[in-house]
Amino acid sequence: MVATLNRRRILVTGGATGIGAAAVHVLTEAGARVVATRHTTAPPDVPGVSWLQCDVRDADAVEETVRAAAEEMGGLDVLLNAAGLWQPGIPGQITTDDIDTLFDTNVKATILTNQSAYAVMRADGGGRIINFGSAEAVMGSPLSAVYAATKGAVAAWTRSAARAWAAEKVSVIALAPAVQTPGADRLREFLGPAAEFMDEQLKTSIPLGGALGDPVGDLGPALVFFCSEGSHFMTGQLVAVDGGLIMLGS
Repeated sequence: MVATLNRRRILVTGGATGIGAAAVHVLTEAGARVVATRHTTAPPDVPGVSWLQCDVRDADAVEETVRAAAEEMGGLDVLLNAAGLWQPGIPGQITTDDIDTLFDTNVKATILTNQSAYAVMRADGGGRIINFGSAEAVMGSPLSAVYAATKGAVAAWTRSAARAWAAEKVSVIALAPAVQTPGADRLREFLGPAAEFMDEQLKTSIPLGGALGDPVGDLGPALVFFCSEGSHFMTGQLVAVDGGLIMLGS
């Protein structure tokens, strides 16, 4: 990948697996200076990347981690907030533990990380925050309703923060990718033999390719763009990177 990020200082949360791990790889390859967080999973070996252990649901840990990352890199240009969790949840069968787990991991953690990054960025002339929404929040999901609700909340938070922080040159967007992740693997495991039916549905519901995309090859170039100065005039948007699964605005 062409080195276009020119040593931009990027903090990636949830960098040990899934989209976060793909982001660490492509952003480093594109020339960024990257610090990444992990929780319990051992991180991949990516040359030049510093790793910090952090539970993004813990306000004190988040504040300390963002401060440490900014100190190490001499500032913070981008927060790419990839930490998150998918799990099944069928309406009528959802427990309070399901609700608490997903809202803490996907919503509370998003607000905490965003606010800590904003505090650093506003004092340093601005920056970019990238959150992750989901097609399931747009279309609804009978299989993972709480997850869909949390991602709807992330999109609403993104719009609110974007309006609140724009005057201080801190922009906030959310991406809705449809790529192969550990969450997609858990969905297939949950569906069991019915996973084959899901794959058949994807053939018609994703016009470009008929299947979930690759986190590096398909999502990676978009991550580089949204971490670059080229996207500076965008804020408050939910941007689908999904082969046409949800055609927002249509």
